[in-house]
This record gives sequence, C-alpha cells and structure tokens, in this order.
Amino acid sequence: MSRSDEEADVVVVGAGPAGLTAAGELRKGGVTSVVVLEREADAGGIPRHSAHTGYGLRDLRRMMTGPNYARRLADHAVQIGADVRTQSMVTGWDGDRTLWVTSPDGRYRVQAKAIVLSTGARERPRAARMIPGDRPPGVLTTGQLQNLVYAQGRPLSGSAVVVGAELVSWSAVLTLRHAGCRTTLMTTQHARPESYAAFTLPGRAALSVSVATQTAVTRIIGHDRLRAVEVKDLVTGLRRIVPCDVVVFTGDWIPDHELARLRGLEIDAGHLGPVVDTALRTSGAGIFAAGNLLHPVDTADVAALDGRHVAEHVADYLETARPRPQGIRVTVAEPFTWVSPGVIASTAIAPSRSRMLLWATEYRASPVVEVRQAGVVIARRRIPWPVSPGRVFRLPWPMFRSADPDRGDVLVSLA
Repeated sequence: MSRSDEEADVVVVGAGPAGLTAAGELRKGGVTSVVVLEREADAGGIPRHSAHTGYGLRDLRRMMTGPNYARRLADHAVQIGADVRTQSMVTGWDGDRTLWVTSPDGRYRVQAKAIVLSTGARERPRAARMIPGDRPPGVLTTGQLQNLVYAQGRPLSGSAVVVGAELVSWSAVLTLRHAGCRTTLMTTQHARPESYAAFTLPGRAALSVSVATQTAVTRIIGHDRLRAVEVKDLVTGLRRIVPCDVVVFTGDWIPDHELARLRGLEIDAGHLGPVVDTALRTSGAGIFAAGNLLHPVDTADVAALDGRHVAEHVADYLETARPRPQGIRVTVAEPFTWVSPGVIASTAIAPSRSRMLLWATEYRASPVVEVRQAGVVIARRRIPWPVSPGRVFRLPWPMFRSADPDRGDVLVSLA
C-alpha cells in the first residue's frame, strides 16, 4: 500500500517529552501544520513505562508519575492542533527536508519547511557492553524491564542485580520492587555512585540495596534461566558469584542518532548526537534537534524544556529561512568528554535554560571551571555542585558571554 505524499510546515520526529513540547509550542505560536511522527504505538516516550513519581517539576511545575506526565504532554499536543501519528516510523530521507515514513496505512513521504529531530536515547544492552557468559532469560535493560512490568503487567520474583548507579538505576530498583523482585546488589565501576546522594542514601536505607563501587559484572551464569552473575572488584581483582534471578543493565546511554547520520549531519564525537548551536540548529539547513538526542541522558522535564526552546528558533527560521551561522566552537578537556550545545550561535542566543551541558569521567566535589579562548581565560568560577560521572554537569551561560567570534574556539576545562 502507499498513500499520497504530504507537506507540512514542521515535522517533529519522536513523540517523547521534547518532541511533544516542541509541537505544542509551535502550534501555540501560530504554526499551521505540525506533524509528529512516533514509531511506538503510544506517544509520550520513556515516561510511559515509569510509574513512579518525579516527572514534570521543571516544565509543568507539578510532580507527576511518568504515565500521567506522558499522557498530559500527548493530550496537550493533540488538543492544541498538532497531528500526532503513532506507529509511524521514519525510515529515511528523500532530499534535504523530505522524510520517508512507514505506517500501517502504507509508505509515504512528508516534505517539511523545517524538521525537529527528537528521537531520544537508549541504554546499551548487555551485548553492546561485551559481557560474556550464558544467554538466559532475565537479562534486561531498564526500558525492557519497565515495559514488561508496567505495560504488560508481568510479575517478577526472587532477587536482582542492577548494573549501574545512576538515577535511572534507582528507577529500575523501584520497578523491580513493584513487580515483586528484591534488588540485592547495585554495581558501578566508579569510585562513588553516579546518582545524587538524595537518591542513593534513602535507596540504600529504605530499599536495603547494597551498592558496590569500583565493581563490574564480568559474566552471566545460567542456561535455562538466569542463576547468577560474576562480579569483579576492580581494585583488588577478586571475583565473586552473586546469585540472582534478574539482572538489569542501566544507564550507559547512546542517542538514537541513525536519522541524523543518514542525513549526513555533523555528529559530535563525544555524545554521538548531532552538533547543534545554542538555537539547537544542526549543520543541515532547517533541521533542528532537541532533547536526549543531544545530551544522553537528562531528565524528562529538561528534555521538554529543550522542546520549548527549539520551538522559538524553528518559528524564527520559518519566517526568515536564515541558515545557521558559523558561530564559535566549544571544546572540552579531560575529564570532560562532551559539551552541548557545541556551537555558540552568538552571545545573544543563550542555550536552553541558560545552561551549557557537559559530561565527565571523574568526580570533583567543588570544581573550579575555566573557559579559555585563544589561550586566555575569559571566565573562571568555582561551581557549588560537583562534577560526577553518570550525570549531566551544568555550566551557567554567563561564563560564555564574553566569547569573541573572531578569536577561535572556546575550551572548557577544570583548573
């Protein structure tokens, strides 16, 4: 089957918090035709399968469960006039801003004046982490676990090991508890848990979860069913066998960047999403990106605020068709591995929430951050929150406001 080709003012790819918020803001701003394409059967993204509370605080100014948050964003986008299409997978490009779409109604093309990529990110599964051993049932990612428990209503029993100690790792612990499975061990390769102490300390106490730092799961054991994992102490080299019925691999995110790569957009070597400027413009004219495609991974409400930010600049592009200026490149030095946005469009255009987002591989409790250009320090500040692996580090935008477009790249480092 096939259907007629279509045209739209804006096509948003991905109906998670960033995409739905962008679509709603565009319609509210007067953009006539906004089409949202989502490959899943329901709109809302990852929060659909995360039944605990904690969603919506920054963007909606209220605390909600994941499913309620996802439903609210989806309902608002539809009510305000966005055309939200589920089970509609974008499979490729046919020109600069024309997309091939496959849906139950057939295959068709949509040509847009502007495109917003908000395809999000996913966790690396066991295979991508190169962990050897048997291949029994019971080896999951957080997304697979939440789908089994909340979408399919599957009960679980026995004990679990959670690999990773990020915020999403505690989400997995809560999901396991809801399903009837007790988490006996959480492991992290880092010297301290990646999540905030506000989550780690109550989690250890209230949920009786043991958190093993500088530790790695090195083997899966069990043929017909999962029986245990082998755990290695990265300091001493000692190994032990931990019996379990479920193992959940959490965090270690990678963006869903296939469409960006297919289009030939410039890709950041650090976070592996497209390079964008502070207006969230990619290297392709009229193509924008938002959400965890750019900073894997941040909270859902931060991704939603990206959607609000990108809508403003998409609307400006529809009026002016101005291409992305060259801007000022932003680079990082160790222990930072990436920064987003990677280009300062101009000092007059601040990033979303007036924050530059970075990722690091080492912990620093009270870091002094320097911003340099042409070897000269243009900003230096002690930041009152830590640099920590497994969580996004935020730098205030005023540290970049004195960057000069004629003096080359900007470098962010620790003093």
